[in-house]
Amino acid sequence: MAVKVTNKKPLSGNRRSHALNATKMQQKPNLQVVRLEDGTKVRLSTREARTLRKGQTSKEVENKEEE
Repeated sequence: MAVKVTNKKPLSGNRRSHALNATKMQQKPNLQVVRLEDGTKVRLSTREARTLRKGQTSKEVENKEEE
């Protein structure tokens, strides 16, 4: 099983029709299972996975999350 690294959560709000009816909706984050260089599987958002592929180390990504 993959370890969840990101702390992104679904956005919630109202979907509005032309008649301004409000129905609840959720936008879920795009989480993907990515295998790191050391072989561990991690659940990341696609933006985080893309950042890792660009060459940033995982420590730099963790430091940004803490800030």
